Amino acid sequence: MKRARRILRLSVRTRLTAWYGGLFLLAGTVLVVVTYIVVSNELPAPAQYLDTVAGVDGMAPVQPAWDRTVPSDTVSVAKAVLTDYRSSTMSTLLLASVIALVSTAALAVLFGWFVAGRALRPLHTITSTARRLEAGKLDQRINLGGPTDELKELADTFDGMLDRLAGSFDSQKRFVANASHELRTPLAVQRTLIEVALQNPDAGPVLEKLGPHLLQTNERSERLIEGLLVLARSDRGLTARTPVRLDKVVRSVVKLTSAQAEEAAVTVETRLRARTVIGDAVLLERLVLNLVSNAISYNNRGGWVFVAIGSTPALSVRNSGPMVAEEDVAGLFEPFRRGKPDRTGAADHSGLGLSIVRSVARAHGGDAGARANPGGGLTVEVRLPV
Repeated sequence: MKRARRILRLSVRTRLTAWYGGLFLLAGTVLVVVTYIVVSNELPAPAQYLDTVAGVDGMAPVQPAWDRTVPSDTVSVAKAVLTDYRSSTMSTLLLASVIALVSTAALAVLFGWFVAGRALRPLHTITSTARRLEAGKLDQRINLGGPTDELKELADTFDGMLDRLAGSFDSQKRFVANASHELRTPLAVQRTLIEVALQNPDAGPVLEKLGPHLLQTNERSERLIEGLLVLARSDRGLTARTPVRLDKVVRSVVKLTSAQAEEAAVTVETRLRARTVIGDAVLLERLVLNLVSNAISYNNRGGWVFVAIGSTPALSVRNSGPMVAEEDVAGLFEPFRRGKPDRTGAADHSGLGLSIVRSVARAHGGDAGARANPGGGLTVEVRLPV
């Protein structure tokens, strides 16, 4: 994609250069033709010139024709010499004009190339700035200087649009973070009240039947709120960066999820190498935890999970499981998507796992992607800068 954009940018510059060179060549050709016609008309014909010279004696009038005192062979020789001279002069003029035109056209193309590059430089700045922008990194501005013209007006309009987008994104992220934070307290209170009510000896059969379902719903809501908080935090970008050993994070997460894997009869294998990532240790641990937990949950009983750390990608998590349609893979990174048509199933998951994975990866300057395995299951790859 980047190479295609570069070719497109060069093609615009090439077209502008071709226009400059073509217009100059056209104007030069017209000038050469006009000069040739003017010089051709100004040079007299040999016969006319000889009549004029022969009839002039000081201030004497011009004779109408050659008289018999001039030998005929002399007249023929003079006409031939003058004809050759005139033809040689016009040929030399035409050749010199063509050489000068071609040389000057080559210089015009060269200068046109540099002029076109200078004219397109502000557009290159706008393009490079737009390419560096992300949802969590809207602090880049063009700030194009120079005279007030169409390009500066375009750059200023682009900067204004970025200001509005940054304000809108910040407002949305603050709302999600504040709302999630405010909802945590009442959910915790509800869970406490349900647990206390279930421990009451006087609890009736209705409460004993509904209590576990209420607790399950409450726990799912808490996981959803926690996921939204993590997603909002990663979308805001990293405020501080420290060296984090990704291989140690994976070992810790695999140990943490060992009970879940044992309960699901899933075998977790690893192939780890030392890899240091500059970023947030908490967010990176959440990224790995979401991947390993999802790989265990969305799996077949008796299946397997393989976690590897390398150079590119930095982290790869592959698992067995049910078949996943290739066209559905991209949608799994959207919030509240679990590979099912409904949005409320899978009570153990909030549907934010892969959304958080991609958001955390992008906050660290990388990205995340997935592909369906031929035998079922997924392979999720996380690319992080070295």
